[in-house]
This record gives sequence, structure tokens and C-alpha cells, in this order.
Amino acid sequence: MTEQKTYNALFLCTHNSARSIMAECLMRRWGAGRFHAWSAGSHPSGQINPHTLATLKAFNLPTEGLRSKSWDEFSRPDAPVLDFVFTVCDQAAGEMCPVWNGTPLTAHWGVEDPSAASGTEDRIRMAFRRTYVELESRIKIFASLRVEQLDRLTLQSSLHAIGTVHGAFGTGHGSEADAMADA
Repeated sequence: MTEQKTYNALFLCTHNSARSIMAECLMRRWGAGRFHAWSAGSHPSGQINPHTLATLKAFNLPTEGLRSKSWDEFSRPDAPVLDFVFTVCDQAAGEMCPVWNGTPLTAHWGVEDPSAASGTEDRIRMAFRRTYVELESRIKIFASLRVEQLDRLTLQSSLHAIGTVHGAFGTGHGSEADAMADA
């Protein structure tokens, strides 16, 4: 029996304070044993949004050791060799990324920035939960793929398709998720 490869995934956002942090934690949960996950920002804020931490804790995800960091950490010679790089915000997707170790497949999984939400505390909390659910839907689908059995072109196509899936709060349909899980 051959040992299963563990894949390295990096989630990028501009400030690395909300969406990419959530994606990192979600991949650690749903990809446990198959994926190592990190997050980073093109212009990190240096701190994690308190609503992000509250949301992660509400869904029983560990938050110890999380920090807002620059994507430059992942272009250093001693950085992990990356298999996948995902942008989760439109601004980071439009920026010139560093050169990563490895030849990762990339995809843009843009989700609305919950940090931009305004209004009541309930409205802001709901924005963070909506982002969480949308990212969780995509990551569960991705983590269920038989990555080792797919050629690069099929896998790249699957990554792009996953970026169109929305969570329970979104406009997507269950059939999208079911179709991707069968890929």
C-alpha cells in the first residue's frame, strides 16, 4: 500500500484578516490528513478581525496560532512547496503574486468581504457567517475530490467550477455541489 501524498494549499486575500483566515481553518478541518493549509495577504493588516475569530469559535474551529501574515513568506526558499493557491478576494486576484515554490494550480474563489459589512451587530455577524458557509461549501467539495486521480487539466477545471459554488446563504444550488463531489 502506498502512502497518500499530503497537499499544500495557500489561501490569499488582501489583508489576511477574515476570508483567507477562515479558508485556512476550514481546510484544516475538512482536508485533515490530506491537506496542509495556510493563509496570507498581499498587504496584511497584522491582526485578525475579531468577528472572524468569533465566527470560527462559534463553529468550533481552533484559532490558536493564527496570524495575519504576508504572502512573501511563501515565496522564500524555505517555504513549503505549494500544490494549490486560491485567491478569495477580488483585489488580491488582480495583483501580481510572488513566485511560489512548486508549480501550484491556482483558482479564484472570490467571496464578499464580511469586514465591509455595516449596520447592527447582528447584521455584521450574519455577513461573517455567510462568508464562512460559502467558503465551507467550496472547501468541502474540494477536499472530497480524488486529487491524485485527476490530471492537471481536469483538476484545474474543477477548481474553477468550485469557485462558482455558493453556500446555503448564497444563490447556488445543491446540484452544483453534488456534481463537483462526483468529479
